[in-house]
Amino acid sequence: MAQVKIFGIQSNLEPIRKALSDAIHRAVVEALAYPPEKRFHRFISLTPDEFLYPPDRSNRYLILEISIFEGRSIEAKKALIRALYQYIPQATGITLQDIEITIFETPRHNWGIRGITGDELSLNYKVGV
Repeated sequence: MAQVKIFGIQSNLEPIRKALSDAIHRAVVEALAYPPEKRFHRFISLTPDEFLYPPDRSNRYLILEISIFEGRSIEAKKALIRALYQYIPQATGITLQDIEITIFETPRHNWGIRGITGDELSLNYKVGV
């Protein structure tokens, strides 16, 4: 499972939403060997007053929070971060300085999906990549 939250200023996210989602999904599919049909993205669009950031970032600044089942290798997680830093700028023109990424790993038993816990769920993909 990979749930992605994308935080940014609404007026900047709206025009790039599809391209950004496609870039993120491409990175997740490639780096985590994730099924292409499983896209879970949540855009959290904020007003400039609601989204504060340091002066060395532009108003295109994004925060990505990615929640995944634990079990991926360190190299797979690094590959995901590298792919995001490659594909997002290519697709949107956002600079590396304006992209911040955090990966949160949790045990499968801490997830509830389709009425059962994640550790009881039958997956059509491997978590241990």
